[in-house]
Amino acid sequence: MVDRLRAPRFPSLVFRMPRVHIPCALLLLAAPLGAQQVTGFTRASSERQRQLERAAAAVPTPERAAQMSRALSAEPHVAGTPGQARTRDYVIDEMKAMGLQTEVRAYDIWMPHPTSVRAWRVDGEAKELDLHEGSAGGDSTLGTTGEVPPINGYAGSGDVTADVVFVNYGLIEDYAQLEALGVSVRGKIAMARYGRSFRGIKAREAEKHGALALIIYSDPQDDGYARGDVYPEGPMRPPTGIQRGGVANGNGDPSTPGWPSVAGARRLPVAELNVPRIPVIPMGYANAALLLRDLRGTPIPAAWQGGLPFRYHVGPGPVRARVAIATDTATHAYKTIWNTFGIVRGSELPDEMVIIGAHRDAWGPGAADNVSGTVSVLEAARAIAEQVRRGVRPRRTIVFATWDAEEWGLIGSTEYVEDDSLRLTRGAVAYLNQDVSAQGSVFGGGGSPSMRAMLRDVARQVEDPKGGSIYARWRASARLTSDTLEPPMGDPGGGSDFAGFYNHLGIPHADWGFGGAGGVYHSMFDSFAWMTRFGDPGFVYHATAARVGATMLLRLANADVLPYDYVEYARTMRRYLPSLRQAQDEATGDAGPAVDIAPLDAAITEMETAAVAFAATRDAVLAGSPPQAALQSANRALLAVERALTRPEGLRSRPWFRNLIYAADEDNGYSTIVFPSVNEALRRRDLALARREVDDLAARFRAAAGQLVAANRALGAASPR
Repeated sequence: MVDRLRAPRFPSLVFRMPRVHIPCALLLLAAPLGAQQVTGFTRASSERQRQLERAAAAVPTPERAAQMSRALSAEPHVAGTPGQARTRDYVIDEMKAMGLQTEVRAYDIWMPHPTSVRAWRVDGEAKELDLHEGSAGGDSTLGTTGEVPPINGYAGSGDVTADVVFVNYGLIEDYAQLEALGVSVRGKIAMARYGRSFRGIKAREAEKHGALALIIYSDPQDDGYARGDVYPEGPMRPPTGIQRGGVANGNGDPSTPGWPSVAGARRLPVAELNVPRIPVIPMGYANAALLLRDLRGTPIPAAWQGGLPFRYHVGPGPVRARVAIATDTATHAYKTIWNTFGIVRGSELPDEMVIIGAHRDAWGPGAADNVSGTVSVLEAARAIAEQVRRGVRPRRTIVFATWDAEEWGLIGSTEYVEDDSLRLTRGAVAYLNQDVSAQGSVFGGGGSPSMRAMLRDVARQVEDPKGGSIYARWRASARLTSDTLEPPMGDPGGGSDFAGFYNHLGIPHADWGFGGAGGVYHSMFDSFAWMTRFGDPGFVYHATAARVGATMLLRLANADVLPYDYVEYARTMRRYLPSLRQAQDEATGDAGPAVDIAPLDAAITEMETAAVAFAATRDAVLAGSPPQAALQSANRALLAVERALTRPEGLRSRPWFRNLIYAADEDNGYSTIVFPSVNEALRRRDLALARREVDDLAARFRAAAGQLVAANRALGAASPR
């Protein structure tokens, strides 16, 4: 995954169930599975659907998952390398053996690789730092494969020497604190610890403030010995462990921002690319200590103390460092990447697609990130292929995708979405994402609010390896204080391959996975041995994630009426209004509410009213035998609901982000900003723009409500009189 240091995994609001529904919900949980009508299915088709889902969920096995994990993590497979080409071939061979139709799409991407990455401490006698991660006891992977250099993808090249300044996490507010302390990084080498923001933001801010280079290190307070035993004794990051990762802040090939990198594509000049110009390197905390322990100068703010066994200081001086990066920009800047696809063509609605995907590239062996996701997709594919071999084909087309170059900026999936945008806009029912699907036993999920009820229902059906349903253990781990609450689910701000589908095109999406303690993210220690010992011993959660995937795919591919929940969607939107009012108050101050959000409030109410009416009509109609023409007409309208909440020209800050509901925060990268068009205007205190954005967003909610009205009308015409 581009970044996994979000805590907690899949964070979001806790969803409160309306009290009126509680007795019904409890009855459903207690009822025999076959007695329940599946949302979106007629009464006649529900039992057959349950049988298909149970059969598919029985196919994925831990043994197969372990076999594929061992093969795919046998060597590092960075995008653009021969190791990654071998994962392409492995996945395609597996899909062909299942009997799937396969396809490989290649794109040529501007992706320079470092050819040399070095660092020294140069005050006094110069000492070069050993940036290798080395081996860990009992991990055979690290002794038999070449080690990936300490890469920050898209870092600038150069050779600089300067004083070191510690900038804490390198956040915008950290630089403001430095300014208040009278410390500047201009002409210096900034040193930041990982966490609390995307590393690309750290690079952007360091360059913006005049730093000549940036060193990013993993502090033991965040994912090392302060959190638990380090590898190989435990799952946390050892002293030499390096967090590699991309530092570009855009999505997709930086040379083709907003359009696909196909043959003959227009390319931006290198000088115009949105990538850092300064050298950026990662290192472990053993090397970081060699630079930080002798820093003096300005005392640190209390909250800046990390986990190394000495008092931190800001500097500058007396520590000086040298950082040197050379790349193949002049000789081999463009690399070929490969997306792979396995396809099951729908029997009745082949132009409507349900897509599940996982990225295939990694910064090392990648057993967790993201071999686990790739294995989940492959095992879900095997489950569906088994049914096809028995003559049972889904109504809609199912696509099993593995993406390349996600770690460099969601590149493979972005290029595909930009390449196939018309077909996806017309026919994509949903995108299901698998990114680090198994590195622990604690379930989490997220995505569009319209998909959450379905994910919860599937979690009720699939057994957890520790006993009981996934849903029951999910509730227990969430420590919910009331039966009216549902486990929290994450919002789709960005940071993984769903972004092109959801943030760019407005296609509903869901993701899920099993998490736990770990500190090997983006290191060579993310290996099969680590996974076997700590992440998922027995590979039972790899198989379980695939069972969820197979069930979700069949639910969406076979539904008579697409099972989105726009009542929950609208009510989730309503929960964001208080924080929007607070942002409005902060922007206007004593001047009072110069931005009236009442139109947005009213439009969300209109959507909720339409959603409630549609759900009632849908359930009444599906109790009988409605005509296919009515169902298809309703589904066409449903496909347009979330597309209506996008804007073709996108956000003013980032045109690629067309979805006006969620986006990654432009000043953090990890956190999600809700209603970004409005909130970004308020953040800039541009009240005139904020008023226009409120009106624009309200109009889009009314358009979404109009699609629900159209779907209701289509079904209503088929309703028994």
